[in-house]
Amino acid sequence: LNLYVTQTVEVQSPETQKTLAEMQTKNAALQEQLAVQRQLLRELETQLHESQRTCAQLRTQILVYEGEMERAQGQLEAEMQNLEEEKNRVIEEAFIRAESEMKAVHENLAGVRMNLLTLQPALRTLTCDYNCLKRQVQDFPFMLDKAIAEAKQEICQVISEVSSANQELLRKYKREMNLRKKCHNELVRLKGNIRVFCRVRPVSQEEQDSAEAKNMLSFDSEDDAVLYLSNKGKIMTFELDKVFPPQATQEEVFQEVQALVTSCIDGFNVCIFAYGQTGSGKTYTMEGVAEDPGINQRALRLLFSEVTEKAPDWDYKITVSMVEIYNETLRNLLGDNPSEKLDIKMNPDGSGQLYVPGLTEFTVQSPEDINRVFDLGHMNRATACTNLNEHSSRSHALLIITVAGFNSATGHRTQGKLNLVDLAGSERIAKSGAEGSRLREAQCINKSLSALGDVINALRSKHSHVPFRNSRLTYLLQDSLSGDSKTLMMVQVSPLASNMSESVCSLKFAQRVRTIELGSSSSYRRHENSSTSSSPTHDSVEVTQFTHTHTHTHTLIIPVEKAQMHRF
Repeated sequence: LNLYVTQTVEVQSPETQKTLAEMQTKNAALQEQLAVQRQLLRELETQLHESQRTCAQLRTQILVYEGEMERAQGQLEAEMQNLEEEKNRVIEEAFIRAESEMKAVHENLAGVRMNLLTLQPALRTLTCDYNCLKRQVQDFPFMLDKAIAEAKQEICQVISEVSSANQELLRKYKREMNLRKKCHNELVRLKGNIRVFCRVRPVSQEEQDSAEAKNMLSFDSEDDAVLYLSNKGKIMTFELDKVFPPQATQEEVFQEVQALVTSCIDGFNVCIFAYGQTGSGKTYTMEGVAEDPGINQRALRLLFSEVTEKAPDWDYKITVSMVEIYNETLRNLLGDNPSEKLDIKMNPDGSGQLYVPGLTEFTVQSPEDINRVFDLGHMNRATACTNLNEHSSRSHALLIITVAGFNSATGHRTQGKLNLVDLAGSERIAKSGAEGSRLREAQCINKSLSALGDVINALRSKHSHVPFRNSRLTYLLQDSLSGDSKTLMMVQVSPLASNMSESVCSLKFAQRVRTIELGSSSSYRRHENSSTSSSPTHDSVEVTQFTHTHTHTHTLIIPVEKAQMHRF
């Protein structure tokens, strides 16, 4: 009962081929089993005769095997059918996918063809532009040279026009600067080369409680230049340039002073000094207090503001010196050894100018520098006590400010000097109650103030000789009291009846000073390329120009503690 089924199936998919290979393997295995059965059958046939019982059993087993073979064949046929169906399904799906992909490829191809048709005109345009640019690049060196030549011509023309305009502006600028200086100088001249102000200090609380608190001064409500003084039943009238009542503020006082302060920027010598008896408020007017500074600090702040506004055409350097005249001895308040005596000498360069050898000078650039200079000067200044004022200074203090300027546009240089002087008390020796060393101090003070009065009288009388050398004070200030200077005297008076005699002396001295005419003012100016400076003009008074050249020049960096400032 040998049954062999051989069926050939054409398989195209890998899965089908794999299944077919497995079936073929199984078929080969079955064939091998059949071969074994055949061999066994031959052996059984050989042994048939040996055992009928064994033969019957084998026949039964063969029948079983045949049934199994039939079932295996059925399963194989079913599996082959499934594989055929799976193959057909896979082929159909692959065909559908391929058809879809082919359709997409055709659509993309159509888009590419459309883009190609669209880009062809653009390509032709780009090709044309490229050819044009290529020709322009070839012509560019010639065009560049031509453009550069035209630009050079235009630039030269513009530079020429700008240069002409600048020359015209510079000419107008010089004219306006000269006109401004002329107007400013004329204003000061009309007001008087020597101006005299009077400031009446207020009555302190301690003085109000005393028996001599009676106010002997009164003011004219319609004329701020008139002061009335009641003395021994008589009314004395004093006419000055300006009278400040006790309620006048530091700012109001400085408003009247600042026009003179700015003159030193233009190259003029300016002097502002406070005159009056001890305790009349000289130091307060000149120095003030930290929260309400006086003329000294306000003047320097104004100078800083003015030179800042003139930048960048003008470059200024502001230097400061402080000296003290104590017992007719000149001292350097900013030096390392303030007790060292200084002298005023003739400059050996033959210029005829005076100078102070060894005088220390600081360059100031900010209000902080100013405060340090003042603090150092106050610490070194000699002070002592008298019956009139326990904090009264017994020496003359001079703050010397030099302003040197250079105009980069015009090449002009200017140099002006501002002297701010706090004079010692002018009271009489018998009134001050000084004895011993304080008596000698008072005598020296009165000598220098008397010499100042002699100078004032000589200037007023237009004497050919002015006794500047009679004291250190007048010798040092002679350039501020000569024809090329602008001077302001601030007379400080007390309103109390107990001080009337001193107030009368101060006011009479102020009236004498007010009548002085120094002459036309001239500034110190020179051109950068000029070898000589413009000479100041003088009237009938023959004086020697004074400058202070220093052997010590510093930029201020020293920290010092603030010295106590004096008040009324």
